Amino acid sequence: MVHGYAGFLLFIDLTTGKVERRELRENIRNMFIGGKGFVAKLLYDLLPPNTDPFSPENPLIFAAGPLNGTIPPFGNKNIVGGKSPLTGLYMDSYFSGGFGAELKFAGYDALVIKGRSQRPVYIIIDDNETKILDATHVWGKTTYETYNILKKDHGDPTVKVVCIGPAGENMVRFACIDADIHRQAGRCGGGAIMGSKNLKAIVVRGSGEIEVAQVDKLIDLAKEFSEVLRKTPDASGYSEYGTSIAVSYANVEGLWPYKNWQDQVYDEAVNEYSGEEQKKRVWIKDRSGYGCTMLCEKVAMITRGPFAGKVVHGAEYETVAMLGANCGFSNLNALLQANLLCDLLGIDTISMGAVASFAMECYERGILTREDLGGLDLKFGNYDALNKLIEMVAYRKGIGKILAEGVRIASQKIGKGSEHYAIEIKGLETPAWGVRGAPAMALQYVTVDRGGCHQRGWPIVYETAGTGPEGQKIERLSTEGKAACCKWDQDYTSAMGTLIQCDLTRFGVDPSYFTRALSYAIGYEVTFKDFMVIGERIWNLIRLINLREGLTREMEEKLPTRFMEEPLPSGPAKGHYMSKEELRKMLNEYYRIRGWDDKGEPRKEKLVELGLER
Repeated sequence: MVHGYAGFLLFIDLTTGKVERRELRENIRNMFIGGKGFVAKLLYDLLPPNTDPFSPENPLIFAAGPLNGTIPPFGNKNIVGGKSPLTGLYMDSYFSGGFGAELKFAGYDALVIKGRSQRPVYIIIDDNETKILDATHVWGKTTYETYNILKKDHGDPTVKVVCIGPAGENMVRFACIDADIHRQAGRCGGGAIMGSKNLKAIVVRGSGEIEVAQVDKLIDLAKEFSEVLRKTPDASGYSEYGTSIAVSYANVEGLWPYKNWQDQVYDEAVNEYSGEEQKKRVWIKDRSGYGCTMLCEKVAMITRGPFAGKVVHGAEYETVAMLGANCGFSNLNALLQANLLCDLLGIDTISMGAVASFAMECYERGILTREDLGGLDLKFGNYDALNKLIEMVAYRKGIGKILAEGVRIASQKIGKGSEHYAIEIKGLETPAWGVRGAPAMALQYVTVDRGGCHQRGWPIVYETAGTGPEGQKIERLSTEGKAACCKWDQDYTSAMGTLIQCDLTRFGVDPSYFTRALSYAIGYEVTFKDFMVIGERIWNLIRLINLREGLTREMEEKLPTRFMEEPLPSGPAKGHYMSKEELRKMLNEYYRIRGWDDKGEPRKEKLVELGLER
């Protein structure tokens, strides 16, 4: 057994039923480490150019990292990837839970699924035995129902399950993959890929163990890291108030959405959605993700309305911002109902909030009529109409059939100037961090590997703090130095994605903890410089995938029209917007320091330097 790895990859073809076990090659381990690196390398090798995301040939890839299944709190996330049905580009999405560790215990570092079944099926991986079984009894069921039924079917409540809800079955382009209960691989539409393959779920049970090279050193490091993490202000804040601790910060800094981004300040919602308020009113339990010591996950109980007494995970910052504030209402119980409905049906709350707020603005501006909406009075703040819209989208009923395509395609189909109100970048609806007044975040959104995203680099923290990742002075509204911030953050998060380490555990913590953990696990030293090169290598490989799938510079020179033409009406960056000239200037600098040409294509020298020469 290779230290830190199970040593094998599992390939399943749902068309033929073929199951194949392949050895994990040493050069792949060394160059790409695991997690995000494995997803990128496998997708680059296996995805035929210009493949339709709903084609049987689009591989769905689940991968683990060398720290998954070893010593908590290292390697506490999982990853799934493929070609996104929402963007047409590379996708990966991280999620909590023990799926990746269990996959390694069963003997595999990655799972690759291709093909399409003629009928609904699910996969059971039980150590060396893999079966493709009938799933008609769970097809149409919610995610929660599916977990419970499959765990009962296999007589083991500890098996790890990932599944889709009705939204995935109906190939809603922003459908989630749900992992255990309350956890999702939310972004980019992985659930729609599963639905296109008629794959309802994957069940994994493993009895093996993962050997590490220096177990005593890794255990001691884990203890030290956990203690340091517990004392950092960021980690203690997340443990106390969850990710919604960021609500007040985002509002004060003028960064969070209101009414489809018409503004980036919404004072009233802060008093309803903050972590402090949720803790007082609805949270009933703190818990950690698999292999994590940070109690950032909050279990809430809905106390009013038709879902009163129901339990839901959250609500997380992105959910309260996009499903609540961006839809123009401040009502915690109503927000939790929408959150639970998305979880049950298997829908990404970020994209759903963006789609709903887009439709609300179109309705209020007369672009969509009440007749178009099947009778819904879809004005901002009408959370009852929001819940009905979520169901319409999940089942592709009425206007939901169009909105299930995501805001980019939906705006193209609706027309009538609705494109102006479609808040997306490269097809991916933007998350709840505004860019008017945050130039580095604007550059991050247009250059990130999977479309508008805050989780593959978060340079906004440097802009608001005034200090860059390497100690350099940063001026918030200036474009100077922002490209370097983005590149550093992207390379670092890309490298962290190989482990696969939770974003929240890296803030305020010395990066050497992660490189030492990796070194102790695999048995040879990986310096921080090595680590950053690995991250850069993966970022460039994904760039090659995206260029092959049609990415152009013109796509990266475009933010939502609202962000580039409408000055902010309030907040600390009042009057500011992201001009084309400013964005182009930063993009030129970004391409230059990345070693890419004016079109955004990696130069031959850069590919040779990173070992990616073609």
